[in-house]
Amino acid sequence: MKQNLTLVIDADLLKAARRVALDRNSSVSNMVREFLEQTVKEASQRQAALEDLEDMFRTERIVLGPRTWTRDELHER
Repeated sequence: MKQNLTLVIDADLLKAARRVALDRNSSVSNMVREFLEQTVKEASQRQAALEDLEDMFRTERIVLGPRTWTRDELHER
């Protein structure tokens, strides 16, 4: 179900947005809708990635071998 949204923006910004929309064979409404869709999608992907990382940190165990180097060896030139 689609719903209307009322935005209050500067007249110059609206005029410029209409020019951009015309160049893209689109409308300001479509541009706003696409922007919101992309923003929500990115937020969902970011949240899923964070949840995956948290899960990995909880479940994965990394076994490190013995250290075979010294700090001085690392910084030798």
